[in-house]
Amino acid sequence: MKLILRYTLFLIPFLGLSQLKSPSEFLGYELGTQFTRHHEVVDYYQYLAEAEPQRMNLMEYGKTNERRPLLLATISTKENMQNLDKIKEEHMKGINGEGSPDKAIVWLSYNVHGNESVSTEASMQTIYDLFTTKSSYLDNIVVLIDPCINPDGRDRYVNWYNQFKNSPNQVDPNSKEHHENWWSGRSNHYMFDLNRDWAWLTQVESQQRLKQFNKWLPHVHVDFHEQGVDNPYFFAPAAEPFHEVITDFQREFQETIGRNHAKYFDENGWFYFTKEVFDLLYPSYGDTYPTYNGGIGMTYEQGGSGRAGLAITTSIGDTLSLKDRIAHHLTTGLSTVEVASKNISKLNDEFKKFYLNKNFKYKSYVLNGNPDKIEALADLLSKHEIEYQAGSKATVKGYNYATGKSGSLKSTDKSLVISSNQPKSTLVKVLFEPMAKLSDSVTYDITAWSLPYAYGLDAIASESLISKTYPPHNGTEYGVLKPDSYAYLSDWNSMKDARFLAELLRNKVRVRYAHKPFTLDGISHDRGTLIITKGDNKHLKNFNEVLRTASTNLSKNLTSTNTGFVESGKDFGSGYVDVLQDLKIAVLSGEPTSTLRFGEIWNFFEQQLDYPISVLDEAYFSRVDLAKYDILILPDGRGYNSFLSTYNKEKIMDWVKRGGKLIAMGGAIDGITASDKDFELSEKEMPKDTSTTIESFEVSEREQIKSAITGAIFKATVDNTNPLAYGYDDTYFTLKLGSRAYNYLENGSAVYLSEGANEPVSGFAGSEAKKKIAETLIFGTEDIGRGQVIYMVDNPLFRGFWENGKLFFANALFMVK
Repeated sequence: MKLILRYTLFLIPFLGLSQLKSPSEFLGYELGTQFTRHHEVVDYYQYLAEAEPQRMNLMEYGKTNERRPLLLATISTKENMQNLDKIKEEHMKGINGEGSPDKAIVWLSYNVHGNESVSTEASMQTIYDLFTTKSSYLDNIVVLIDPCINPDGRDRYVNWYNQFKNSPNQVDPNSKEHHENWWSGRSNHYMFDLNRDWAWLTQVESQQRLKQFNKWLPHVHVDFHEQGVDNPYFFAPAAEPFHEVITDFQREFQETIGRNHAKYFDENGWFYFTKEVFDLLYPSYGDTYPTYNGGIGMTYEQGGSGRAGLAITTSIGDTLSLKDRIAHHLTTGLSTVEVASKNISKLNDEFKKFYLNKNFKYKSYVLNGNPDKIEALADLLSKHEIEYQAGSKATVKGYNYATGKSGSLKSTDKSLVISSNQPKSTLVKVLFEPMAKLSDSVTYDITAWSLPYAYGLDAIASESLISKTYPPHNGTEYGVLKPDSYAYLSDWNSMKDARFLAELLRNKVRVRYAHKPFTLDGISHDRGTLIITKGDNKHLKNFNEVLRTASTNLSKNLTSTNTGFVESGKDFGSGYVDVLQDLKIAVLSGEPTSTLRFGEIWNFFEQQLDYPISVLDEAYFSRVDLAKYDILILPDGRGYNSFLSTYNKEKIMDWVKRGGKLIAMGGAIDGITASDKDFELSEKEMPKDTSTTIESFEVSEREQIKSAITGAIFKATVDNTNPLAYGYDDTYFTLKLGSRAYNYLENGSAVYLSEGANEPVSGFAGSEAKKKIAETLIFGTEDIGRGQVIYMVDNPLFRGFWENGKLFFANALFMVK
């Protein structure tokens, strides 16, 4: 993070207002007639910072995966900027009910989706107008502008568009310039949707941005977007469901802002809509996350997106241009600042009220479980600046997440305790509540996300404040090895263990693992336990050093033993102890797959597991020699029917029968198993509805949700004797995103919904969908020839935040033999 003060390309003396260059003057073309590449946007913001040093700070708060800078501009009057630290300090005192702030903080975020490209263009005109024609708005306002949250995605789109556009540009929607490739500009480098990552912080852009966001906690935050070409503009107020924690003032102020926008849109004859589609429930959006932190969070949606280009003909024959789109976003951006400037006292008073101690039902959340998962959750909480402590010896009573009923849990100094009596209490409630209250079952995203389920921890939500202590200092020294040991043992029950194994394999260490529980030196070891012997690693002269380094890097304690002769179970030389060596893994990319689902796998390997993977594109897949790979992953997607032509399917199946391991996820299962007698797995069939009832269109639309599952959590049964489930207990809470359903496998059903388990423990599921998924498979394995097919009906890597599912994926790679 650095403050940008001086630039190598040019030095510009202070300019008077009349001399300040507009975006068009600086860029050398009229704004809206070209797309501006990210480095040119950076140049303009740097120019403004140099030209207006008394009214603007420009910070590079981080870099993307592709090394593009992430910028944050802070602007106000000269007097306000001289007192910026004091303004921030007085504002932030509000979270403790203190301070005497007399300014408001407005944060404008642009281009979170890279191909919603008008955003960044509008940001340049917005900041220019705030310095010139609308400078009076800054008298009592500090405006923070992030001109491009997703530079990698934006440049991907802009470069693609410049490659394929006609000259002059073509408004015909059938022309190539209006049809992006499989990998559009929407996502970031790892194909993640950054607008769904505010709470989960799986991506570097989100992690770096939140550090700055938490320093300001703005009164108002706007996330600028685009939607379909034919849609008019959307602005606040948002649609139902509103989360129940959203205050009356937050609702009312959305209305106030919306009416001000409408005034300007009415004057220009522009069309718009409000209170539809875009709700305020899911906590990881650019509107909800700021809302749950005390602000007025809003999404503004302009028609256009990646299809629109510089101009396009709409379905009713109008021409929608980039200039039009800029004008609309410019208007709402300036209108937002205007409204804030007229409501300074109210915004500050209500911000303080938001942070007063809330009388939420649950006062404490107490979590027990795997220390690695506790550590992973604590790390996430720290990034959100949510306070947590260790527990103390006590029996805690309250809502038991595992049973869905009242229960108890023994708290110890290893427990994690999160109190709702803290500044971030509202965010705590939203992230930890067992079941979000739904005012409307038709939502824009998932309806369940509770962190105890996501992290696989035993939890109690208590209506009392639970006694707690500060976490004790961890004085454990890792990497201490007994050099004369016969072998070293490591447990297998978390992603930390999987990363430890991956580091060993990358360094050519041979590792064994146990298929049966065993006892050695009086210590019990579960299935999946890693066994690293000296005898297997004579080829490594630096074996002890490699093991010591890996143990230190991953904070892993290893158990030393001087024998492979176990007291119970199977000895280390048994056939029930398999050998793991370096694996060659490939994943399919391209049209059959979803970019988001492919990106989750790509990110998992490179950013979470740190293990190499080859990407095989569908365009040349038929020419790839699969014999070079041990594992092939088919991500979820909708295009497998055409991809799995006779040749590609036969190619894959022949490879499996010769000993390959295929991991089929979501829609890939449909494609690979369809009408094929080689597979035991079969889709669950439901009786067809033969009724002839005719319903109105409106009722019919509402009826469709009966067959939907909008991201709900279900309690599943686990067969942890199956290698796919090593390291798990006998239950797993799965996040279901739809009603895809398959019958049990005779022997390989590792995780499944048992009888009566089709009612969600959290979130919404329609009545017909619940019938369909009753008694069906979630994860399973099937032997075919000398190889295996692993089925993942649900997605254990969804958005990178369902931490407790990730070990299933690691098991699919390493444990299933």
